[in-house]
Amino acid sequence: MQDPIARRNRRNRRTGIAVLGVVAGMAGLSFAAVPLYAVFCQVTGYNGTVQTGGPAAPGATERQVTIRFAATTHPGLPWRFEAAQGSMPVHLGEQGLAFYHAANETDRAVEGVATYNVTPEVVGKYFHKTACFCFDAQTLQPGQSVDMPVSFWVDPAIAQDPNTRDIRTITLSYTFFRTLADAERTGALASAGPHVGRATTP
Repeated sequence: MQDPIARRNRRNRRTGIAVLGVVAGMAGLSFAAVPLYAVFCQVTGYNGTVQTGGPAAPGATERQVTIRFAATTHPGLPWRFEAAQGSMPVHLGEQGLAFYHAANETDRAVEGVATYNVTPEVVGKYFHKTACFCFDAQTLQPGQSVDMPVSFWVDPAIAQDPNTRDIRTITLSYTFFRTLADAERTGALASAGPHVGRATTP
């Protein structure tokens, strides 16, 4: 007859191994969650995430939509940032080109980075950006101003989707933040609020 203590020890070891396996699996999923979420948003257009790096514009169709351009600057970034145009009409499938304007209003170089989204969020999967300035750090020298282009097109399939076919206006919004690296270099990290963007070596 098997020793009850030995049976209990084996059972405890199996339970411990199973628990460790579950913990390790959950840890792996937590590390994968952010990139998986980003991929999900990119593929589905969830949360107003537009499509990037895809095919070229297929060519203009008869139907038009109006693209509105919005610009926001986080209080921690001492820039003036604005859309060069309030809105523009574009044909579905037509390549569009718009500009944003940024100016450093300080006497020192400042580094910023932009995020973006479109609204209504449901149109994200139909809005294609072929070139823009988002997510890469932009450094403006003291008093420097620049024009930043955005190239885009809207998929004609938007007109066939029951969830989007009645939409006539799309808003493209950019928000500029101070980068974490710049806030660290200037000593403004403690008071500058939230940051986004790639940290670079000072």
